[in-house]
Amino acid sequence: MKKLITAVFTLFIFNSLIAQTNETEDYVEFDDRKNIVHGIYLGVTPQYGRISGESAGFLNIKFAYVANRKVEIGFSGTVFGSIQPNNTNVYRGSEVLLAGGYAGLHLEPILYGNRSVSISFPLMIGGGLATILEKKENGDFDESPIETDSSDDDSFFIAEPGVNVLYNVSRFLQIEAGFRYRISESFRLPFYGKENISGFSVGIGLKIGIFNMGRKKKIKDKF
Repeated sequence: MKKLITAVFTLFIFNSLIAQTNETEDYVEFDDRKNIVHGIYLGVTPQYGRISGESAGFLNIKFAYVANRKVEIGFSGTVFGSIQPNNTNVYRGSEVLLAGGYAGLHLEPILYGNRSVSISFPLMIGGGLATILEKKENGDFDESPIETDSSDDDSFFIAEPGVNVLYNVSRFLQIEAGFRYRISESFRLPFYGKENISGFSVGIGLKIGIFNMGRKKKIKDKF
């Protein structure tokens, strides 16, 4: 009889402990070890840099998918412009506008992506097109009417690595700030000569989208 009472009492204590372990203050939590968080966004980042020693403005737009807050994969495009001195013997001393754009694959590994502030290492690999515009008497820039041996535009290959600091304002908005270094193939244009757009640029921009789709939440225990 004592053995039976002891066994029943032991079973009762064991069941009580199991019930207390499963109880989480009226909530049941999911096991998030296999929870993969997805994201997608549109980013706009104005940048300032230098091309051939002269000031230059850049505007980057990218569209990317964010995998589990660890890496971004998408498309990046940038337009640029810079007033440059005339480097040829025709109208030497005047100014020209170097303008163009480049685009390609965007990759961005992220460190500490589950925190409010994180660090990332963006990389763009692609190609671009540059053109030159002559400065007219009224101060505007237009295509040169003078015939030259060079084409009015030229294409080039470019790679652009960088470092970003990311701040999560909300699940829909993120601020990025950082710098890039452009590694550009040389090109040749009239009134400009053989040059490239290699150099540093810095910028701050916004990413608008959803950065944590698929996040699992707590639900109330109705039982």
